[in-house]
Amino acid sequence: MKKILIRYVKKHYIYLIIQTIFIFLNVYFVTYPAKIIGNLIDLLYDIPANQATILQTILYLFIVSIGLLLIRFPWRYLVTYNSRSLEKELKNELFKHFLKMKMNEIQNIKNGEIMSYFTKDVSEIRAAFYRLESYGTRIIATFLIGTFTMAQGVNLGLTAITMLPIIITSYLIVKIKKYVETSFKISQEYYTELSEYVQESTDAIRTTKAYSQEGNQLKEFIRKNKKLKSANNAVDVHSTLLTTCINVCFGLCYAISILYGSKLVLENTISIGDFVAFNGYIGIFIGPVSWLPSTISRFKRGQISYRRLENFLSLEKEKFLLVAPKEEINLKGDIKISHLSFHYPAYLEEVLEDINIVIPQGKTLGIMGTVGSGKTTLVNLLLRLYSVPDGMIYIGEKDINKIPIETIRKNICYITQDSFLFSNTIEKNISLFKKGYTEKEIMKSTKEAIIYDEIQEMSQGIYTMIGERGVDLSGGQKQRIAISRAFLNNSDIVIFDDTFSALDNKTEEKLLENIKTMTQNKTCIIISNRISDLKDADEIVVLESGKMIEKGTHESLIAQRGNYYTFYSQQISKEN
Repeated sequence: MKKILIRYVKKHYIYLIIQTIFIFLNVYFVTYPAKIIGNLIDLLYDIPANQATILQTILYLFIVSIGLLLIRFPWRYLVTYNSRSLEKELKNELFKHFLKMKMNEIQNIKNGEIMSYFTKDVSEIRAAFYRLESYGTRIIATFLIGTFTMAQGVNLGLTAITMLPIIITSYLIVKIKKYVETSFKISQEYYTELSEYVQESTDAIRTTKAYSQEGNQLKEFIRKNKKLKSANNAVDVHSTLLTTCINVCFGLCYAISILYGSKLVLENTISIGDFVAFNGYIGIFIGPVSWLPSTISRFKRGQISYRRLENFLSLEKEKFLLVAPKEEINLKGDIKISHLSFHYPAYLEEVLEDINIVIPQGKTLGIMGTVGSGKTTLVNLLLRLYSVPDGMIYIGEKDINKIPIETIRKNICYITQDSFLFSNTIEKNISLFKKGYTEKEIMKSTKEAIIYDEIQEMSQGIYTMIGERGVDLSGGQKQRIAISRAFLNNSDIVIFDDTFSALDNKTEEKLLENIKTMTQNKTCIIISNRISDLKDADEIVVLESGKMIEKGTHESLIAQRGNYYTFYSQQISKEN
């Protein structure tokens, strides 16, 4: 996180310097009107004699006012520009880091929490930065320039005694800010909790409606929202306390100025004009001191968000070994899995235990097993979504850990069991936003995936927009659109992870024929519990509780009369 901010400052330091110069110029010019008005009042004792000087003073006041307007616009623009630039770069870095994070790190974070990083936390840091670069700089400039002008232009003693309440109030503000920080931290936690709940409720809306749980969901939301409201109220109470301190402070400042300043006027130590100017100078401090609590509050809130993002950015990333285009390797050769055992980082129990498989290049492997047997985990390890020790998985006689991750994933086409679709056009969902595919190639892939006719019936063909997660489509349509990616992507290794479950028998049979043709010279892995999907595979393995309990062809496994045969018998009886 610190590196991101340093890089940002280095990139935008010229804008930051120019902005600071303009802010100091603005504060310097802000002190002029009070002094000019004070001089003008002193000249009013003899208007006929001072008429020319009065007119010159009024003109000077007008010029200063115009100057203030001209100075104010550029620094306000620069402050906004700089803070928005920081927001943009933070979001870019967060998303880049998210895409490179290890799967086990991502799985430990809820979606609502990730969304709060991109929305709430980034906004808090941007707001804190905006406050510091705008209000913070003006506070410093006002205290330096304002105090000097009051002491030099009017009276040092009057300045010192009048500034005393401001100094005391500033100290109190620093003390109260601790309570602001604590209350905001609690508020932030409740906000994240509510965000996670809304995200989860959104994803589960169909289940909620199906089981008529809207009432319970609403009660839980109201409870969490009430906690957030109480926490936000605590933040507001402490903020109000700060505002009250400021109001009392300036009441004391004006009281001291009137009492002691009047005495100095009567003693002819200062003029009436100086007295008026001095009260005008006090008014200059009202803004900066009133900004102080909100600036500190914003800074502390930004600090909390900064720590949250720093923790997120410290989560482990995958180690990509970048490969130059000319060094790109194609993954060809046998896939060898040797004595593979694996458990997820957060668990001690092994998900896979002593797995030994060889998939010759160009052959098809079928994998069958009950829920939780480790089928998908095995594929995740082939994609290096999780790490395994050296010497357990080889592709083309090369240890998988020695092959760059991007090379593995570019050469393996993985059709997942959830058939995830983006809220975009069908064309973008099939190409996965990669450039270089023609419309003809994409259309050909839809024909091979047996979805072409249904796409043609849609309003805009392959350019039809589909809803989030493909909500507008049936389960079978989503699966076939996802399968189209395999026909379009010319990968040497193709993996289908339970991607035919929503298809009818006729469509499935025709699709498997097309896949067989497509994978003639490719290595193919099909994960399914349907015998019809696996029967033509060159070899089939059966997993149970992470162990490989059977291995062979369709015919040999039936002859063994083990688990595979049990699956076969159950499915045959259902068909009959």
